[in-house]
Amino acid sequence: MHRAVLFDWDGTLADTRRVIVATFQRAVKEEIGVNVDASFIERRIGTGAAKTFSEILQNAGKPADEALIEKLLTKKVKAEISMGDNVKLFLGARELLEALQGKVKLALASMNNRPVIEDLLDRMQLRSCFETILTVEEVTKFKPAPEIFLKSAAKLHVKPEECVVIEDSIFGVQAARNGGMDCVAVLTGVYSRAELETARPGLIVESLTEKTPILRFILQ
Repeated sequence: MHRAVLFDWDGTLADTRRVIVATFQRAVKEEIGVNVDASFIERRIGTGAAKTFSEILQNAGKPADEALIEKLLTKKVKAEISMGDNVKLFLGARELLEALQGKVKLALASMNNRPVIEDLLDRMQLRSCFETILTVEEVTKFKPAPEIFLKSAAKLHVKPEECVVIEDSIFGVQAARNGGMDCVAVLTGVYSRAELETARPGLIVESLTEKTPILRFILQ
């Protein structure tokens, strides 16, 4: 039986895509005068902003030094918090969280930055839903490495095989499987059903409004 559910945030619980793309683009344009295509960013959401900035710089033929990446990160985080009112929960997200309360342990495992996540959780009054919250600052390996999920499980005092991960990205599904965890993939990100199927999630749903099959899978 599953004892814990580990939720991704961006693209899974919350519709953050446009805000994330805009803040990446703004930071890069202001700092190095480079325009970045939205799809380049979208396909990297969930792998960690530092890694994405490094790839943007390399793609633009710019040196990816740590000081510049840190400056870009600071700009992005401030911009993302300032645009927090534009972020909305996906339909079914709050209802699913409420349905799981008291039945399993819940964690939020996000590769976004902690100031952004805490600001949004407070805005949406969701912080109390989760027994533990992990963000990119607490890991050294990016998805598809399973580090963030394994650390979340450890904080909840459950075994990896007792966990279900809820994810929208192929990197996230791969990370869950690499950590020995079951996974529900949600088609609310930029990845197609066929792409997500290659990572072998246990269940694929169109959205979190499909509460009945999700709960059945988790509580089986």
